[in-house]
Amino acid sequence: MKMTRLPLFVVLLLFTASFITPTTAEIKSLTISDDSRPMILFEKFGFTQSGHVSVSVSSVSVVSSSSVPIPDPSRLGFFLMSEESLLQVVLEIEQNPNFCVLDSNYVLHLFTFKDLSSPPGSKYEHLYPVISPNEYSLFFVNCVPETKISMKVRTEMYNLDPNGSKDYLPAGSTRLPGLYFFFSLGYLAFLGLWGYACWVNKRVVHRIHILMAALLLMKALNLICAAEDKHYVKVTGTPHGWDVLFYIFQFIRVVLLFTVIVLIGTGWSFLKPFLQEKEKNVLMVVVPLQVLANIASVVIGETGPFIKDWVTWNQIFLLVDIVCCCAILFPIVWSIRSLRETSKTDGKAARNLAKLTLFRQFYIVVIGYLYFTRIVVFALKTIAAYKYRWVSNAAEEIASLAFYMLMFYMFRPVEKNEYFVIDDEEEEAAELALKEDDFEL
Repeated sequence: MKMTRLPLFVVLLLFTASFITPTTAEIKSLTISDDSRPMILFEKFGFTQSGHVSVSVSSVSVVSSSSVPIPDPSRLGFFLMSEESLLQVVLEIEQNPNFCVLDSNYVLHLFTFKDLSSPPGSKYEHLYPVISPNEYSLFFVNCVPETKISMKVRTEMYNLDPNGSKDYLPAGSTRLPGLYFFFSLGYLAFLGLWGYACWVNKRVVHRIHILMAALLLMKALNLICAAEDKHYVKVTGTPHGWDVLFYIFQFIRVVLLFTVIVLIGTGWSFLKPFLQEKEKNVLMVVVPLQVLANIASVVIGETGPFIKDWVTWNQIFLLVDIVCCCAILFPIVWSIRSLRETSKTDGKAARNLAKLTLFRQFYIVVIGYLYFTRIVVFALKTIAAYKYRWVSNAAEEIASLAFYMLMFYMFRPVEKNEYFVIDDEEEEAAELALKEDDFEL
């Protein structure tokens, strides 16, 4: 039974490796303790023709619970595998349940425990040039059943620049520092324009507009920290603490974004000064879920697929994100229905038609933003060549900036808002439109 379950685990792990994005901090030191997994995925990296990988292991201990006291050290080792080799390796495993990946001709062998120094040191370190440029995943495989492995592992992956300096970012991410810094300048300029608009129309500025300004500031700071984080990883292999600031501003920014969308959807502060009980409940659900999502994001970003619960944290993050994306749509739908009901009784057809049009447009914009950043961006990451992985990040930032600009334009502070300036002819036309169009979503 154990021999049939092992290949299944390996196949699932191999397919998981094909969907993860390359890690960022490319100098990593970690400890494996009493681990019985047949295969451990460490990280993924896009190499150029000048790529190198260094793997160092120490304090190695192999404990066997079977009748074989001394496992064969050549059955435990490290290797690199590209996505192109994935299907071939999976076929080999399916054809032979007892097949060891170390015997495959489709992987790049690094070393096995046979190369370790004698106990009690039991260590090995070597630098390997990557001859064929590609995106590779670094694996450790244990082909000896009923054994537990303990060891300290240090990995270092990088490409060499034309001037000979090390670039610790994958080939598809090396442009990210400049990309994030460029967009941070864009948001700072956006914040300046928004502040000017609020100052010019200060008599009609509401509390929601102040929150929107705070959102722009947090987005700009988040991008600045992301740029610095990537820059230091690119140059030194470690983020030098910028990752902490990145996660802090990311948490504040995401919570503010979802809160602003919910509050705008309810019409808070510019249509009504209060929230209904069901609208408060949406916020009480979204904010704690975003706390959980950011915890999952930190675990995913700061650890890696080598921890046992890494896939679980990815599933938690995905589930929470889907729930939050669905939850923030409810207040917009409720506002549209409420305005529709009100339009039948208050005699202000043109004003209600303008509000209905505004909120329906906002609903479409939010749906488009969520769809693009969750579905289209993921598709771009999946289908783009590894050297152009940065294109998906650029597409996500462009879509986010476009969404912010549309949302802020639609709900900008203006004294004579085109949505609320009406005359008699517009009133009659609006009454007719409300009778013909029920504004159902």
